[in-house]
Amino acid sequence: MNILLTGATGTLGSRVLFSLIEQRFDTIERIYLPVRKRATISPENRIKNVISSEYAPEFIQKNKAEIFNKISVINADELLNPESFLGTKNHIDYFIHSAGFVNLSTDPNAKQEIFKENLQFTKDIFYAYHKHITKFVYISTAFAAGNIGGLLNNDYSLLESNNYRNHYEASKHASEKFLIEAGKEKNIPIQILRPSVLGGNILESPNYFISKYMVFYLFAKFFNNNISDDAVRITTTATTGLNIIPTDYAAQVIAKVISTDIEQLNIVHSKETNMMKGITKILEAVDYTNFSFTEDLINTSTGFASKLEAFYYETIGVHLHPYMTSKPNEWDTTLLETILPIPEYNLEDYLSETVTFAKNKKFRNQKW
Repeated sequence: MNILLTGATGTLGSRVLFSLIEQRFDTIERIYLPVRKRATISPENRIKNVISSEYAPEFIQKNKAEIFNKISVINADELLNPESFLGTKNHIDYFIHSAGFVNLSTDPNAKQEIFKENLQFTKDIFYAYHKHITKFVYISTAFAAGNIGGLLNNDYSLLESNNYRNHYEASKHASEKFLIEAGKEKNIPIQILRPSVLGGNILESPNYFISKYMVFYLFAKFFNNNISDDAVRITTTATTGLNIIPTDYAAQVIAKVISTDIEQLNIVHSKETNMMKGITKILEAVDYTNFSFTEDLINTSTGFASKLEAFYYETIGVHLHPYMTSKPNEWDTTLLETILPIPEYNLEDYLSETVTFAKNKKFRNQKW
């Protein structure tokens, strides 16, 4: 079995790499990993840092030499030229496209770049590889449906949303629709897998680890780093929730499901975390108490209660506000549960413990 995985140095991609190796070690012949060079770190060394990480699962740590023998690191600049490393005979069984440009901006000026990095890049790699692959697996987002509310099942193909919370959601949904049609045209099976917001590990040790602190972690980091005790009113609603799934669980599901005939799957928790309860837990974990909730829109026209409140709404509040006021959703996890049962844990306590872990690590991302 030959696999190509993009995004292997990312939060989800690195765990997918681990799970693929753990679950399919004996059947994997080669894993191709396209990686960008950093200023002082080569693509090869970036993957060595991932595999050698103290946070890698025990199986990875004990079998590093054998694992490296199965890995081919590709300079990302060569990704659109598959013949340069595949030759004319080698074939890829599963192309797993986990890399993505996560930008939650709603600024109209950001739309072109976001669509270029997500939709156009997906088109480019699909057309570059369709003659070399058996199956294309696309890692999208459970929020690609937009802010529609109600019960969400696994099939987004017929959804016509005009209420995306940002350009990122719109670009991912557009990429899904492109792949479904292009797969039919080229007779390539397409599988679309959609994790929700990623949180710290729950199945693997150490619990609560995550390589990059984003989304609700940014909320925690913001209030942890601001020494001011100014009052802040946080706009949300009593019914809004956020679907959070542990990264290691999502990765294990992805590694299991790629060889099935499942075409679309939301990798989500069966329940949303209530926004008010969740935020309270987050802010308790970083010892910030001078906050209140409101359903009113806070902006420059209505006036701010404090400098800290103004700073919040001028920075992370701009990107998080659409999620803080989303319509409530229910998620059909019947199919997901047959693949790997969702771990049982208290949603609010999990938030508190993940944020406490991040705080103890000073919210430092892994530099892979």
